[in-house]
Amino acid sequence: MSQKLPMEKLLNLITIGDSTIDTFIKIHDASVQCDIRRKETKICVSYGDKIPVDAIGHTVAGNAANVAVGCRKLGLTTAIYTNLGDDQAGQSIKKYLEENSVIVDYVKIHQGKESNLSVVLTYLGERTIFVYHQPWSYSLPALAQASWIYLTSMAESFTNSNVINDVCHYLDGTKAKLAFNPGTFQLKVGVKKFPKILERCQVLIVNLQEAKKILEIDERENVETRDLLSKLLLLGPKVVVITNGEDGSYASDGQKNLKVGILQTQLVEKTGAGDAYSSGLISAMCLGHPIEEAMIWGTINASFAIGKLGPQKGLATREELEKNRKAVSHLVATSF
Repeated sequence: MSQKLPMEKLLNLITIGDSTIDTFIKIHDASVQCDIRRKETKICVSYGDKIPVDAIGHTVAGNAANVAVGCRKLGLTTAIYTNLGDDQAGQSIKKYLEENSVIVDYVKIHQGKESNLSVVLTYLGERTIFVYHQPWSYSLPALAQASWIYLTSMAESFTNSNVINDVCHYLDGTKAKLAFNPGTFQLKVGVKKFPKILERCQVLIVNLQEAKKILEIDERENVETRDLLSKLLLLGPKVVVITNGEDGSYASDGQKNLKVGILQTQLVEKTGAGDAYSSGLISAMCLGHPIEEAMIWGTINASFAIGKLGPQKGLATREELEKNRKAVSHLVATSF
């Protein structure tokens, strides 16, 4: 159902970042190669061969779209600033967002350009993603008042725009809270190069590998999670959250260090688990829950997401999440 922007009403969340169409390809005719010395794992298929496909599907994705839809399902009023081409993929993305009641007033259509596309190779429940980002010309429109901004993945061309400064001006003018989940090219450029964003960041959300990349630590080096959290906090954010797959998630505000484990569930595919976690975390914080409870909301939502193919099909509704929360009352954030 399409939804217009209620100008007189405070929005809960505006996401800022790229959207895409993901093509999922599930295969079984492959193998995993591990290099213990270099701590690398690779998926291998026969070069030059025809590889049988078990299943194929298409879905709207991208961090900004995933979180906008995820938070909307959890009851927040959400809008998105994203760039699309004037092609069929762009039409599909915008229509999907409208059908999921995400406000699309800030969606920018670029004439003569193609929308972003990604290919997700799924094998044994894990995914390898081939990502294409159109080099968009980013220009932040005049946004309505929102409680939260979620800044995430954009093309490398964002460095040629004023979008980072525009976000900072918006935050200063509205006092909105910022959740920052840096994408591939933001990490490549170097998150430390954006101190204005980090200083205004309410919560920085990264996985373990991304945390090390931001801090310029070799991915193969063993570092205590406590130390990673402490060093990331020194960059400016008020709260840092690090997710680490089956090991659960960690958070710190400088006063307390917290850990939440995972919920055992049937794994179909992991794409979007991080975005589902972010959706649960931000929704809980927006609704006034403390970080301890917000981490649990993120954990529950991620457990729903990995039970379906694609990043959004399994996302929980508010009713489903709260019902599941009662069923897992034993799940608590512990100090470490």
